[in-house]
Amino acid sequence: MNILLIGGSGFLSGAVARTALAAGHEVTVVTRGRRPVIDGVRALVADREDRGAFGNAVLRARRSWDLVIDCIAFEAGDAQQDLELFHGRVGGLVLVSTDFVYDPDRRRFPQRETEADFLKTGYGGGKRAAERVLEEAGAGGLPWTVFRPGHIYGPGSLLGCLPRHGRDTDLVKRLRAGETLRLVGGGHFLQQPVFAPDLAATLLSAAGQSKAVGGIFNVAGPEIIESRTFYELIAEILEVPLRIEEEPVATFLAEQPDKAPFCCHRFYDLSALRAAGLAVPATPLVDGIRAHVTAELTRIA
Repeated sequence: MNILLIGGSGFLSGAVARTALAAGHEVTVVTRGRRPVIDGVRALVADREDRGAFGNAVLRARRSWDLVIDCIAFEAGDAQQDLELFHGRVGGLVLVSTDFVYDPDRRRFPQRETEADFLKTGYGGGKRAAERVLEEAGAGGLPWTVFRPGHIYGPGSLLGCLPRHGRDTDLVKRLRAGETLRLVGGGHFLQQPVFAPDLAATLLSAAGQSKAVGGIFNVAGPEIIESRTFYELIAEILEVPLRIEEEPVATFLAEQPDKAPFCCHRFYDLSALRAAGLAVPATPLVDGIRAHVTAELTRIA
């Protein structure tokens, strides 16, 4: 396939690019040019927020794409731009949304894509607005698929899945020093982390999959765990003790109310993903975290 990846120098987009290249696909990425892209991709330089420049960069490439994967659609205007730019011109569009679209105070367990209450503001609200643009347009001229991943982890990202140690630059250093980690709710919120290469494979599996067209799908890993288990596995791999102190949820949210989507159970019904014939993440958590820790040790060495 010939793939266009919007946002090709980030954590997830990098994983998608590597997975696609390993599968023999041609990959073009659109980035702002502020970070290096991975070897083997073709790069277009444009700022997504400059609508005109972004559109011109894509059109000037004079390429046809079998699949466009938008990793950085954060608001309705981004999805609208996708519709205007790619309608009738590409084989399909994948838009990466987030599980933060779900209202943390009104979740159902396991949470399905439908029968859901959604946020209207903040990061999750913006992502939901982007989804709605596609829903309202229909999938006739631009076959689209939306994915809502939960916590994404793996090489290329920082370790940690819960405040105050979510994506913590110094997590390995803290653990090796015997520092007590302060986790909201004591780390007892349930999560279903997804390994980035698995998520990349899921996104790519939407290409040519008629059952996925016009669909919105939860994506999560194979295991539901307490958030603290994520840190326990990291400590075991590092062969250091783990000390956790509970931060009361109410205290934390009084200080940072915008972080409410982190402070709830986050596990999902994946039956729609399976029924559509899409790739279902399967990497065992311990294997994924071991790969993530190994990469982090290399980064800080």
